[in-house]
Parts: sequence; C-alpha cells; structure tokens
Amino acid sequence: MRKTTLCYISRIQGSGEKEYLMLRRTAKKNDGSVGKWMGVGGKIENDETPDSCILREVKEETGLEIKNYNLRGIVYYYSDIWEDEIMYLYSADAFTGELIDYCDEGELQWIAENKLMELNMWEGDIHFLKPLLANEDNIRLKLRYEGDKLVSWENISD
Repeated sequence: MRKTTLCYISRIQGSGEKEYLMLRRTAKKNDGSVGKWMGVGGKIENDETPDSCILREVKEETGLEIKNYNLRGIVYYYSDIWEDEIMYLYSADAFTGELIDYCDEGELQWIAENKLMELNMWEGDIHFLKPLLANEDNIRLKLRYEGDKLVSWENISD
C-alpha cells in the first residue's frame, strides 16, 4: 500500500478573503490525476515520516516552507485499477519563501475558499475537504473507486 501526504495551504488576502494554494495536475505523463486540482504533497519515501515528507514535498513543489502545519486526518483509498493508498492530510496557514514560477507537477494557483468546490477534483476529495475547511480535526475516511468513479465512502472517525 502506497503512503502519501497532501497539504492544503491557506493565506488571508488584504480583503480578508481566505485562499488556498491549489495544484492542477498537468505536467507528468501517466498521471492518473491529470486535469484534477488538489493540494500539494506526494509519496512518502523510505525512512521518511509523514511530517518530514510534507515539509519536503511542499518545498519542492512550491518553493514555500510551511511553518504552522497540522495533521488533520488520514484517508484510505481503495481502487480496482490504482494501487491502494493511505494519505496523511495536512493543513498549513503560515509559510515563508516565494512561490516558484514553475512546478514540475503542474499549475499552482491561489483559489478563493468559496470557489474550491467548483474545481475539477476527485469526487472523494470533497468528503475530506469540507470538514478540513470547517476546521475539523481527526478526519478519517475510507474511499473506494472503480476506475475514476467513487463508488463508496465511509467516515471512520467515530
């Protein structure tokens, strides 16, 4: 089972509006998520913890160094065509550095919080993104896909 991380980085604009840094996957060949929007993150390497992975992945993909990050939950993905996955879900609201001009994963863009659900994303992502945006912790979900279609989801945090 593959282990990954995913982080939703937020900032407050001068207008007081909250935005999230989103990645639209466009750059890699054979990417099952091509055209989808998501947070930033990636595969946990050998001898790496989820925390060290998310710090490394955010820096590599964005140029930013997150300072105030929190593990918000764990999502279990099961699929009939992709490798099963455990994803450690993070949020961050403080960072240093400058956003890089080019990400080898795709397009980085700040998106207003009230526009996030309009983006093309995996159907199951909505089930963890809603509680994450509501500042809930201990998010635990099990998502099951057949092909690209979400066929079931279960909240297992109880």
